[in-house]
Amino acid sequence: MPATLRTNADLEAMLDTNDEWITTRTGMKNRHIAGEHEATSDLAIAAARHALDNANIEASEIDCFIVATSTPDYAFPATACLVASALGAVGKPAFDMEIACSGFVYGISVAASLVQAGIFRRVMLIGADKLSSVTDMTDRGTAILFADGAGAVIVERSATDGLLGCELGADGREPSLLYVPAGGTRRPLDQAGLEERAHCIRMQGREIFKHAVTKMVESTNAAFAQAGLTPSDCSYFIPHQANGRIIDLVGKQLGLSSERVLVNIAEYGNTSAASIPITLSEAVARGDIKHGNILAFSGFGGGLSWGTVVWRWEA
Repeated sequence: MPATLRTNADLEAMLDTNDEWITTRTGMKNRHIAGEHEATSDLAIAAARHALDNANIEASEIDCFIVATSTPDYAFPATACLVASALGAVGKPAFDMEIACSGFVYGISVAASLVQAGIFRRVMLIGADKLSSVTDMTDRGTAILFADGAGAVIVERSATDGLLGCELGADGREPSLLYVPAGGTRRPLDQAGLEERAHCIRMQGREIFKHAVTKMVESTNAAFAQAGLTPSDCSYFIPHQANGRIIDLVGKQLGLSSERVLVNIAEYGNTSAASIPITLSEAVARGDIKHGNILAFSGFGGGLSWGTVVWRWEA
């Protein structure tokens, strides 16, 4: 994780807000912020190396690299290409997925499918975002939320199938609910856009809150039904860390005890596609997740997009 912390006290000095207001509405206390000269690929490379060390394998043993990100280093080439090359895996296939905060959930379904189909033996999936680069620090509604980070997993072939159920969805009818207005082909970034901060995240928070709770609950129930299970079979629910109140409501509507819902939003804030793999990595490091556990990864983000994957953990 980036070393620099942005605390609620820091935000108090910058905005019309305070620690109690932020904590009550979001559950956040700290956010890790990348340095000015750090790019998303730098965060992704560090996470990838950590995953390789934990798996005790070399980058050359990975057959394909996927980076889920909404903040790539460049419009092209793909950030995954830069990551694979930096790891010494030149020549291996690599590509990005851009579906905002749902990136890890979409990505793990793709990685697992590539392995299931026999195309690759091992796929590395990295969720990485430098949201500080597209956050308007004058906008209290978003400035308190977003941060930077990366997490990585390696999906490999095994005797039993880890992917038990998957439900994904998207609705692009109202992109302005959560989007970056300028910087794409709809509105190329120009001086006027910079002055308007149109290259930064814009979000209609109340609408996103309602959609997130509804879609995460619906997709989780559907994914468990596809697996022939129910949420009561879930060992750990690992949601995208967008907002503490969203996570609480989703857990309650699924009938999950707080002990089974993994939350680290107080320390990291919203790191978009990185939030689920960071949470998973910490749980594995603590020894919480055991062989055979049934996990659910659930996310919601820009698109609008959402999804849940039910996974049997093998280690």
